Amino acid sequence: MQLVQDRIESKREPVDIETPAIAITDVTKSFGPQRVLDGVSFNVRRGETLAFLGRSGTGKSVLLRIIIGLQTPDSGSAIILGTDMAHASEDAMSAARTQMGFLFQHAALYDSLTVADNVAFPLVHHRQDLSGADRRERVQMLLNEVGLEGHGNKMPANISGGMQKRVGLARALALDPVILLLDEPTAGLDPISSGEIDELILSLQHQHQMASIVVTHDMLSAKTIATRIALMNHGKIVIEGSYDKLQDSHESFVSQFLHRDS
Repeated sequence: MQLVQDRIESKREPVDIETPAIAITDVTKSFGPQRVLDGVSFNVRRGETLAFLGRSGTGKSVLLRIIIGLQTPDSGSAIILGTDMAHASEDAMSAARTQMGFLFQHAALYDSLTVADNVAFPLVHHRQDLSGADRRERVQMLLNEVGLEGHGNKMPANISGGMQKRVGLARALALDPVILLLDEPTAGLDPISSGEIDELILSLQHQHQMASIVVTHDMLSAKTIATRIALMNHGKIVIEGSYDKLQDSHESFVSQFLHRDS
């Protein structure tokens, strides 16, 4: 399996660990009269996980779409692995996207494909140089990595929500990404399953040293998996830092958000 992994990694451009993989500078975005992002700036380096929290509609998911080039900011820049996603050609954006893994909020698995075929999907479309045997070997390695050994032939409808998230993570890792984007990774899961997903994300981050962004409403999850937490309100980052920094803040919104369930 290591030979397949080496071939996967050999296709990836070398990345300077000291240079931010994600550099967002003074990004604004409006939809009609509503400004959902208002001068947002942050950097994420490899090995870091930045969690975004805030009320619904504060631009967290819009940020993810700007990072992967599905939406263009009105102003500011989104430099992803050296590519300005706001002004790059489609070929340049596609090349950058192959170095990103994305876990969708509801896993977004293909119902008509087996677990193994879902994980193989990015390899089929982006790694035609791999033989069928190499692809199957890579898929098996990924399923083992997320704790789903022996489940490859099952259909998504026949596995639990937590297992579907694990499949989504395996698929997100298929191309050995430099960047991992996670949209509500624990949404809809019970506390035990949520904790298992958090531990899995921590383990994968430790192993792969990706630059990760997590959008979540789950403060416990953010506290567990994030290097830093950014709390957003009205399209702005109110505070960014460790959980302890948020706890020590005297900003009323920060305090209300942290203790809203207490």
